[in-house]
Amino acid sequence: MAEITSAKAMARTVRVSPRKTRLVLDTIRGKNVADAIAILTFTPNKAAGIILSVLNSAIANAENNFGLEKANLVVSECFANEGPTMKRFRPRAKGSASPINKRTSHITVVVSEVN
Repeated sequence: MAEITSAKAMARTVRVSPRKTRLVLDTIRGKNVADAIAILTFTPNKAAGIILSVLNSAIANAENNFGLEKANLVVSECFANEGPTMKRFRPRAKGSASPINKRTSHITVVVSEVN
């Protein structure tokens, strides 16, 4: 039987646009866990705090569920998919309205063990 060498964590329907989230995710993809935590801690972005909590959850899943060591973990996959969009309207001149899309995202982080 094959050993499990990766763990995953997700945050669904987070009130940050996926486009802004992907900018932060691109900085940590492929890095080891300690470097990724340091980068996210000092990134001045709303998405960085949310991604940090998802990363910590993935690390906890790897340690507790699969018995992997934190020192050997690497961020192997991380992506943000688009979630449901809340549609709002802003009143404009002459009785018209313009749409406002409040976008949400589903954030997924996968950590793997590297020997």
